[in-house]
Amino acid sequence: MEQKPGKREIVLLIMIFLLILAVWLGYRFMRAGADTGGKVRITVDGEEYGVYNLYEDQEIPIEIDGEVTNTLIIVNGEADMIEADCPDQICVNMDPISAEGETIICLPNKIVAEVIESEEESEVDVIAQ
Repeated sequence: MEQKPGKREIVLLIMIFLLILAVWLGYRFMRAGADTGGKVRITVDGEEYGVYNLYEDQEIPIEIDGEVTNTLIIVNGEADMIEADCPDQICVNMDPISAEGETIICLPNKIVAEVIESEEESEVDVIAQ
């Protein structure tokens, strides 16, 4: 015999839903207000490959041994790995990065893309301190 949910169960479910919604909105709000970095640094096997401005839309083919293995794009202040020749494609499925300290990592190709603060911002911070 099935019982229908009572008022208490319905109120509890609504409260749980509202709590989850509030946590999700809080996360989205905090992420939007996070310190955005000014540049993205790409390293391949621990060696710096290049540093690129996050505020300049561009496509960066990453070459290893003369072959393009990954492609990173920068659009609207966010860096995103859009192509990789590795089998797992984890780096391609990661969210775009824009806040200082965020990374995209491709382990098979030993590529790390990390958002760093621009040199102009770091000079201001040193003076302000």
